[in-house]
Amino acid sequence: MSINVVLADDHTIVRDGLRALLEANPEIKVVGDAANGRQAVSQAKELQPDVVIMDISMPEMNGIDATRQILETCPQVRVIILSMLGTADHVFHALQAGVRGFLLKESAGREVMEAVQSVYAGEMYFSRPITHTLINDYVQTRVDTQTDSLESLSLRENEILCLVVEGKTSAEIGKSLSLSPKTVESYRSRMMQKLGVSDMPELIKFAIKHGLISLD
Repeated sequence: MSINVVLADDHTIVRDGLRALLEANPEIKVVGDAANGRQAVSQAKELQPDVVIMDISMPEMNGIDATRQILETCPQVRVIILSMLGTADHVFHALQAGVRGFLLKESAGREVMEAVQSVYAGEMYFSRPITHTLINDYVQTRVDTQTDSLESLSLRENEILCLVVEGKTSAEIGKSLSLSPKTVESYRSRMMQKLGVSDMPELIKFAIKHGLISLD
C-alpha cells in the first residue's frame, strides 16, 4: 500500500521537484498539491492523505495555521514542515500545532523521503540543523532559568551558598555568620529550593557551572 502525500507550497517549481523526488519511490504517491494554506486544508479534508508536506510562508493562510485546521478535522494526517524558516520560534509554534517533522529547504534533499517514511511509521523527524536549533534553544533556556534563579537569592543565601559548596558544615557556617545551625539549615533549604536543586551533587554542579567554585 502506498503512502499518499499532499504537497503545499506556493512555488510550483518546488512542488514539481518534490513530486519527482518522492514518486521515484514506488511506495510513495503524491495525490494532490496546494499553492496556499487554504487549499492545503481543503485538499487534506477531501483526499485524506497520510502525509502533508507544508511550507510555513504561504498566501491566504500560513502553514502553521493550516496545520492546526487540518489536524482538527483530520487528526490521523501527519504534517511535515518544509521551509526556509527554521528559528526556534518557528519550530516551537510548528510543534504546538502538531507537526510530526520539520525540514529546512536548503538541506532537505533526499531527507524528504526519509521524513515521509518516518512520520508515516509513527515517528518524528527533524533535519540536523533543526535538531541543533532545538538543542541550543533548550540549553540556553536552562542556562537563563538557572541564572535567573541565582539572581533571586538574597545576600545571606548567597553567602551560605558559597560556604556550603566550600564544604562547610551548618555549624561552621553558623559560627562564621553568627547564626544558629538551625537558622543556617533554613537558609540552605530555601536557597536550594530557589535554585531547583535537591542534593549536594546537584548543588556542586550548579556552583561549578556558574563559576562559584573551580575545578582546579
